[in-house]
Amino acid sequence: MTSTSDTAPRPCLIIDERESGEYDRLLGGLGVQTSRQTLSVADFVLSGRLAVERKSREDFEASIIDGRLFEQANRLSQSYARAAIVVEGSLGGERVRREALLGAYSSLLADYGISLFFTRNPSGTAELLAAMARHELAGSKEMRVAAKPKMLTLDKMQRGLIEMLPGMGPKMAKNLLVHFGTPMNVLLADEKKLQEAEGLGPKRAKIIRRVLDSVYRYKDGEDEQQVNI
Repeated sequence: MTSTSDTAPRPCLIIDERESGEYDRLLGGLGVQTSRQTLSVADFVLSGRLAVERKSREDFEASIIDGRLFEQANRLSQSYARAAIVVEGSLGGERVRREALLGAYSSLLADYGISLFFTRNPSGTAELLAAMARHELAGSKEMRVAAKPKMLTLDKMQRGLIEMLPGMGPKMAKNLLVHFGTPMNVLLADEKKLQEAEGLGPKRAKIIRRVLDSVYRYKDGEDEQQVNI
């Protein structure tokens, strides 16, 4: 006779192809079924509404410094109703000042609605993901592989467009839109005009114009030009 536990559905999640195979092993040991896909947003998808980005502590700090963290947070928040970032690794050798770290934590929560968790190692990350997967299974949330943008208001879509410019965060994008009025006016502004916006210096203005004005070159599946920000 088959027991109820044998026939009960197992929690499942999708792991990005680029993540270590160690997570399949750890999650399998916790009773979670895993599958692999190339994900455009996030590293783990637990349901149609919940996704998780995993970062090592070193990469988390580096992404604060170069601004990638907030670009990724923007994509996560636009693609899933619920999102979390897991920072994996032990404390030690921090490169970012405490004030900047606290500011980043606050921005993730207040500006993007993203939950932030800290784990010591892959085992701890797997335990957290397993708990999330069981919760999503209990609520019967449909699994969705491809990221699907949420319904956004016009002003959020406008700000999201400008946030895609190099070195651009939510506050600076808002400043540009307030100053120029429309996204099109921002994109058409020359270097001198861009610098008139509060907080935008000559270096960033030059990089923005270079990205917008340079001819796109594509060869053998790779972008040739690299721009240091």
